Amino acid sequence: MISQLEKLLGSARDGALLRYSLGLEYAKAGDHARAIEFLREAVARDPLYSAAWKALGRSLEQANLAAEALAAYGRGIEAARAKGDKQAEKEMTVFRRRLEKAARAPGQDRR
Repeated sequence: MISQLEKLLGSARDGALLRYSLGLEYAKAGDHARAIEFLREAVARDPLYSAAWKALGRSLEQANLAAEALAAYGRGIEAARAKGDKQAEKEMTVFRRRLEKAARAPGQDRR
């Protein structure tokens, strides 16, 4: 699936949705660095793409980049509010709270 999607890069079909789809596929494959790269490109192309912000936050979490994940969730919540996407807003709010709680837990690195 990844190779099929990558063939579309640079074509007329290249856009936020393609970058988002590649990010999801790389995340499923466990390659969070590549997932993050494509998901960042997706939100750069469409800053109101709340699903891409959510996926970016999750991939950043999986890559142990908690501060960046919190920032992505924050931007995603703003995007979801701007679009009226209540479900995405709720989900990212829950993910952000869990991450903040984990960061405050005793014995955790507080960078």
